[in-house]
Amino acid sequence: MDQIFENTATAFALKTDSELERAYFLFKMIANEPLVRMGTAVTNFAIKAHLPVEGLIRATVFDHFCGGVNEMDCMPVVDKMWEKGVCSVLDYSVEGKDSEDPLDDALNMILKVLDFVKEKEAIPFAVFKPTGYGRFELFKKIGAGIKLTSSGQLEWNRVVARFDKTCKKAHDLDVSLLIDAEESWMQDAADQLVEDMMRKYNKNKAVVFNTLQMYRWDRLDYLKKLHQRAKEDGFKIGIKVVRGAYMEKENERAEEKGYRTPICATKKETDENFDTAVAYMVEHLDIISLFNGTHNESSCYSLMKLMKDYGISNEDPRIWFGQLFGMSDHISFNLAAKGYNVAKYLPFGPVRDVMPYLIRRAEENTSVAGQTSRELSLLKKERKRRKI
Repeated sequence: MDQIFENTATAFALKTDSELERAYFLFKMIANEPLVRMGTAVTNFAIKAHLPVEGLIRATVFDHFCGGVNEMDCMPVVDKMWEKGVCSVLDYSVEGKDSEDPLDDALNMILKVLDFVKEKEAIPFAVFKPTGYGRFELFKKIGAGIKLTSSGQLEWNRVVARFDKTCKKAHDLDVSLLIDAEESWMQDAADQLVEDMMRKYNKNKAVVFNTLQMYRWDRLDYLKKLHQRAKEDGFKIGIKVVRGAYMEKENERAEEKGYRTPICATKKETDENFDTAVAYMVEHLDIISLFNGTHNESSCYSLMKLMKDYGISNEDPRIWFGQLFGMSDHISFNLAAKGYNVAKYLPFGPVRDVMPYLIRRAEENTSVAGQTSRELSLLKKERKRRKI
């Protein structure tokens, strides 16, 4: 394959010199693990103590990784990316709460986003997290087969109703809906619920997408069994495939409770698992639609080659590439320049409420070997090209 990801002029075309400098500064900071730990602790303290730090956060890390505080605030970013052929996925990144009102608030926000994105060609997907619609502990109980009390069952019925209302609206508006994956010990219940929604709303095309975290060694087998059920029962599958976001937590819990970790033993195994799953989905595009969520250049090249080998058009609507806003612009914008379907996850929400998301981004960039150094080397290359 042509090595397209070195083109920094295309990758950073939307960044002004000052935005490029801010990005370089942020990734230099993120590369320093002790500094990230200290910064996380200080930021958490400042937020909890209601110190006036929102302006500083907004001007630095928030504006780099987020689109704005509400959906309208995101539109300048959405429109700018769309000019370069990169779509957006508006991601209401407020973490799930335990009480009913915030869960209903999250539902109302996603329904509002669905109405909003229906009018925007640049925003082909909506997204939500299962724990935005129901308590984590409730998903955990359902997945473990624990019998619910009558009040617990009523609570679960409300979770199911939130899922159904959202999926029905996405189906009626013909907007694709990505449902994120979370920790393994709550995921079984979420998987079953999302499959129920696929069975109901994916009769003719993939509207509802589940997410598979391929650092789990069991996900390829799950995908194949889901495919078999879809063939037998006559529904389409939508899958967003990612490597995963909870590795340390998964391994720690497995060790603490004495069961086999669900995480692949090595990064190489995870990479192979990911690429094998993608290849399987490309082979079965008659039933499966794919959202390839990755910052891994090799996996992108692998999918590009598969598409070429199978004679699949770059703009085939059943295949999308996705990255997070503020990261891997060299992948997103260079793919879009070649005519591939590309979407950036664009988080939004009140600054204080989005902080857990931002802290996760910083920690993930610090822990993923090579990610931050790659970002820095490309930013440095573009600074040199511009002679900043």
